[in-house]
Amino acid sequence: MKDRYLRQLIMEGFSQKGQDQLAGSCVAIVGLGGLGCPASLYLAAAGVGKLVLIDDQRIEGSNLNRQVLHFQEDAQLSRYKVESARMKLNALNPDIELEALPIRLEEDNPYILENADVVLDCLDNPKGRYILNRHCLMSKTPLVHGAVEDMGGHVLTIMPGGPCLRCAFPKMAERRGPVPVLGAAAGMIGSVQAMETVKIITGIGERTEGRALFFDMKNGLMDEVLFARDPSCPDCSSL
Repeated sequence: MKDRYLRQLIMEGFSQKGQDQLAGSCVAIVGLGGLGCPASLYLAAAGVGKLVLIDDQRIEGSNLNRQVLHFQEDAQLSRYKVESARMKLNALNPDIELEALPIRLEEDNPYILENADVVLDCLDNPKGRYILNRHCLMSKTPLVHGAVEDMGGHVLTIMPGGPCLRCAFPKMAERRGPVPVLGAAAGMIGSVQAMETVKIITGIGERTEGRALFFDMKNGLMDEVLFARDPSCPDCSSL
């Protein structure tokens, strides 16, 4: 569709160069839940050339309040989240390439990220997040971390050579039971992750590198927290 990207092409500093940079990029999204759904929607709409969708879970009814790519039928059929997402994103923008991997990211399969220019952490468990952090550190791939709970959340962009996820959050707690989340809060955080990804690829604007943005959507507040690299960090201190 000729005019699909018109409104971003006319942004100051974007132009055809920015669009070509998006079209030539590959982004891996790990987790196609409350964060991965809105993030992938906006990256597909923006024209990122290839999206690699990674998630081993199937859709359940309790996902539907916030995981906006998944519909009632998907839950009834217990589709894989990546397949449901691939179908919707292809309908949104058939000009981009989509790879759906219904597998869990583990210590021994970093190859599933090997072609990514940027990786999005849209997971909901500390173990998986730290594994992803280590993989991105080893490959020197930018990582856009996001987290959401209740009506709040945060986004942190991790660039090669800067503070890593474990520097910022040394001991993320493992939650017992379902995490309370309002769908619109997940949509907000996932959208910011998509924005940060576009900025990394195109070089437009100021990234949140080394600083996290914390959103308190219940009270309409936003805070910025700066992080430094920890010389004793078990993940990045030896790199």
